Amino acid sequence: MKSIWTDKVDLKNPLADYPRPQFKRDCWQSLNGEFEYHIATRGEKWIEDYTGTIIVPFAVESLLSGVEKPLRPTDRLWYRKRFTLNEDLKGKRILLNFEAVDWQCKVYINKELVGKHTGGYCEFSFDITDYLTDGENVLTVCVYDPTESGWQQRGKQDNHPHGFWYTATSGIWQTVWLEGVSETHINSIKLLPDIDNSSFNIKTEISAGTYNSLMLYVYDKGDEIVSAEISTDEDIKLPEDFKLWSPEEPNLYDIELNLIKDGKVVDCVTSYFGMRKFGIGKDKFGVMRLMLNNKPYFQRGLLDQGYWPDGGLTPPCDEAMIFDIKEMKRLGFNMLRKHIKLESMRWYYHCDRLGMIVWQDMMSGGAYIGNLFAGVMPNIVPHLKDDKYNIFKREKKDARDDYKRELGEMINQLYNVVSIFCWVPFNEGWGQFDSLKICNYVKSMDTSRVVDHASGWYDQKGGDIKSLHRYVFPVTMPKLDNKRAFVITEFGGYQNTYTGHTWTDNKTFGLYLKFKNKDTLTNAYKKLHEKQIIPLIDKGLCGTVYTQVSDVENELNGIYTYDRAHLKIDEETIIAINKKLVL
Repeated sequence: MKSIWTDKVDLKNPLADYPRPQFKRDCWQSLNGEFEYHIATRGEKWIEDYTGTIIVPFAVESLLSGVEKPLRPTDRLWYRKRFTLNEDLKGKRILLNFEAVDWQCKVYINKELVGKHTGGYCEFSFDITDYLTDGENVLTVCVYDPTESGWQQRGKQDNHPHGFWYTATSGIWQTVWLEGVSETHINSIKLLPDIDNSSFNIKTEISAGTYNSLMLYVYDKGDEIVSAEISTDEDIKLPEDFKLWSPEEPNLYDIELNLIKDGKVVDCVTSYFGMRKFGIGKDKFGVMRLMLNNKPYFQRGLLDQGYWPDGGLTPPCDEAMIFDIKEMKRLGFNMLRKHIKLESMRWYYHCDRLGMIVWQDMMSGGAYIGNLFAGVMPNIVPHLKDDKYNIFKREKKDARDDYKRELGEMINQLYNVVSIFCWVPFNEGWGQFDSLKICNYVKSMDTSRVVDHASGWYDQKGGDIKSLHRYVFPVTMPKLDNKRAFVITEFGGYQNTYTGHTWTDNKTFGLYLKFKNKDTLTNAYKKLHEKQIIPLIDKGLCGTVYTQVSDVENELNGIYTYDRAHLKIDEETIIAINKKLVL
């Protein structure tokens, strides 16, 4: 199935924009485009003969990859790419960056192993300088991905799609690129705004080696407002009239960091930040609310799974990512809950600059907990203890440790994203374990955001959010604890079929309420909000997450069709309802 962008994709150079706007260098080279590939059934024995070509960074199962083949748990997926360094990279240390490869991979340059990585969603890199030749070089990647037969974090991927399980994403599925750096260079930065003190903190990690100084420049729409030599951990004062970031006014400040050695700039990195403060607190009536910049702020959100009919988990192009964000904002939403998926860093950049709050889920892992514990028991034992590892399919300590490792990697990778308001470690009990301890772990890594420790059910009475999911049955007010903010973190999911724009002609996922056409769907959407949602705001409701942005495969409950060709609910009704979802 195609999206409205499929035929516009440049298959020779797809997703060609710089992939990491939060930490950008000018000296880089994209490796996206045509690779050779082969699916081997005989383990990891080195191969020389490749089956055909694949378009990276689209997963082997996707339409845009040009392959559309599944990867079995016993298979190995091999990639090969011949490349020559661009002139501006020559003479530098060369970093090979992968934004995401699902799941385990080994990376070779000119048949020499340069590194291994485990984890399907987070970025990683290798210094490949010492493996390169002056002329043509060969990159080889070998991937293993067991999908649902393994215990790893996989979200909703399945080799046998059905219901809310979708087509798997295996292998390279985000941008691959080269970066040229000096021997001494900036490894990373961490930015933390402090609106109460008109300042921000910047922590900088420098690679091994010597340098003379580190210079920081801060710009407001091109005008320099700060120029200072800084240490690797510095609080920077801003002018008293600094501008706050919000969805209504997404003001961003640009920064430039110059690493200087012997009078020369040996590394230059650009980034940006927003002056905002997230949290929870009581309003003037003593009701706990979500807070933005020290004021109560109602969040009108949508579940956003980030799937595309042509690219799977990979958007076909930058324009497609921008469309989803801008269109949801045009309709009056101010928040997207990124559902058990880590997006490309460009997606978060667009949320930052366009003004869209993000709730970020961790990817779920382990085996499915079953319909009894996923659907029935939450209504009978809503506070079932999550140290019962066998019930939650987390018996293996290695699997629990790996979850925590990858959760930490995700938080570190996304730390500088301005728009992320909330971390969501677990969803609906899937792979949930020790969520109070996990909540404390998240808080230890990031004190600047809130945590929904167990979204939907099996609440352990921790974190910052009283989280409720409600489909089919009426939404009712739960008992509040006066310590957490109450948010309906999933609801609605109203479904209808837009003929000619569905994944298959005769299959739909049957959990949700179905409606015959746009008019009946619109009326139901309006009634749901006016009768069940809006009356709860004065009682303590702080935010909502309607399911969902678009249809996903056979799940036809999006407000847009899967191809993004048609809005399925009347837009004026959506806009009018969102104007009522305020404090």
